[in-house]
Amino acid sequence: MKKKILVVDDEASLTRLIKANLERTGKYEVMTENHGSKVIETARKFKPDLIFLDVMMPDLGGDEVAAMLEEDPLLSHIKYVFLTAIVRREETEPTGSDIGGHLFLAKPVRTEELIATIEKVLGP
Repeated sequence: MKKKILVVDDEASLTRLIKANLERTGKYEVMTENHGSKVIETARKFKPDLIFLDVMMPDLGGDEVAAMLEEDPLLSHIKYVFLTAIVRREETEPTGSDIGGHLFLAKPVRTEELIATIEKVLGP
């Protein structure tokens, strides 16, 4: 069974690229969302196993979305990993670094890093 991944970033070109690269592996079903304010609704419909969540978005930041996920009894079980351009790639591990108990990946992110992180969080 394919793992369901929701990719959230305000840059549509980035979410399309990640979606295409992950789906190409044949192991993932991927949905994208480009508006932080729509993530909760999208997550309720799609029921992802994991969400890659951009930290800085114009309408609703990743930290705010994460708090909403954690507070929602129907969504609180969903794992999430932050994507951020705030840190340099050299400061992070290939399978994600940790801030406040939450994994994050530095952008630009490589497909191999995404897959390694998915396997780290959800298992192979």
